Amino acid sequence: MNIKQAKEYIKNSVNLYLKKDEFGEYRVPVVRQRPIFLLGAPGIGKTAIMEQIAQELGIALVSYSMTHHTRQSALGLPFITEKTYGGQEVNVSEYTMSEIIASIYDTMEESGFKEGILFLDEINCVSETLAPSMLQFLQYKVFGRHRVPEGWVIVTAGNPPEYNKSVREFDVVTMDRLKLLEVEPDYRIWKAYAVERGIHNAIINYLDLKKEHFYCMEMTVKGRSYVTARGWEDLSEILYLYEEEQLPVEESLVGQYIRNDRVVKEFTAYYDLYNKYKRDYHIEEILSGQASVQAFARAKAAAFDERLSLLGMLLDRVQADMKEAMERAAFLTEVLIPLKSVKATAAQSGVEQVTQQLDRLAEGRRKLLNNLQTANALSDADKRKHRRVLAFLEARRKELFVSDIVGGEEAFGYLKEKYDAEVAKLKQETGAVQGELHELFAFVEEAFGEGNEMLILVTELTVNSFSAQFIAAFGSEDYSRHNKELLLSERREDIKAQIAELKLD
Repeated sequence: MNIKQAKEYIKNSVNLYLKKDEFGEYRVPVVRQRPIFLLGAPGIGKTAIMEQIAQELGIALVSYSMTHHTRQSALGLPFITEKTYGGQEVNVSEYTMSEIIASIYDTMEESGFKEGILFLDEINCVSETLAPSMLQFLQYKVFGRHRVPEGWVIVTAGNPPEYNKSVREFDVVTMDRLKLLEVEPDYRIWKAYAVERGIHNAIINYLDLKKEHFYCMEMTVKGRSYVTARGWEDLSEILYLYEEEQLPVEESLVGQYIRNDRVVKEFTAYYDLYNKYKRDYHIEEILSGQASVQAFARAKAAAFDERLSLLGMLLDRVQADMKEAMERAAFLTEVLIPLKSVKATAAQSGVEQVTQQLDRLAEGRRKLLNNLQTANALSDADKRKHRRVLAFLEARRKELFVSDIVGGEEAFGYLKEKYDAEVAKLKQETGAVQGELHELFAFVEEAFGEGNEMLILVTELTVNSFSAQFIAAFGSEDYSRHNKELLLSERREDIKAQIAELKLD
């Protein structure tokens, strides 16, 4: 299965394991909650999907790599204590709490989350001294004398032995306690994730052209050569920073993340070409409706590889602006909650009471943000949303504190004025993005007609969550028209195919 299918399976399993009956008991007893074992090549996104699952289910996540643990750190350290048996005092051995289980309790205390996922990576690389204890743990959720708290589901992961010399293959008895999911790399699935995460467009465009370079492992005369999804994502981060600092991107840099000489050479060459396209076509001019005659002429005469790169650059810019607009809309929806609570008491308050209430609301928001971060249950988009709300509340409190406003209703009027200004800014921003989208369609129509480029454009706008949300919320006549035309065209082809099968001619 691919990583997306694995994510849905794990998410459903966790949901079912946490399902309770009318008495508050878990429907699946702890002893029957088989841990999930996610087996797949390194760097394909196993850890990333665990973070997404926790965020989507609203539960905590505690992650550990088992390669770092000895028997002592996982099970706890022994100590001598006194106990009384049959009236006689004796010395007995006890164990301190496992570092792993203690971290779960720490997360519960600090975040307030009582349910979550314990994710143990590299589970099949445990040390020789720890291996015998794993069977007990996998079946009974016990490390030493201490049990994993109820409401915590165990998910494990590991690499197949061909990728890791430290792997200890599980025997049948151990495997019989696990739900095994074998995951294979899939560029199509990773691309959707990459677009959402804002992976550098040069990487996405390159992999669209060279899908076979997305993930590969091979032996060479120099040793093992490899390219992973993790490598591409890490390379993306450093490319953005290099561009900010205007530093040259050379093979030596790319080779630190992509460990395959051929792919390094080809991607570095493509990256240079990508930047040349960017300079030559003047993306800003195209999206402002001022594309030059030379840009149209070059696009029409370009090979498909160049057309795909150009379309990718245009889409990247427009979809980034759509993402910003949708995140601003989410912030404005969220900030209404505290503003409504201020409005409810403003008539009976003075400005001092309003600023104090804003203080309390900001502190509550800060605590919520901290709890979600501690529990690893916060997506990047939600983090930005909560920080924007917090910044809005803190800024308005400071402004009211030094203002000449006296009454509570007047103070709320000031807050509403500031909120309305943010709404006006969003309207201006969405109007500008709609204009960019219209110019994008106009350019593709004139340069490429109704060919594959238009199909790619409509498809990418449909599958990207932010562009799909933007178009659903604010509309696009160009998108609606071309989407209908493409659907009708596909339907005509289906009818032709059906007629051909009937052999009526």
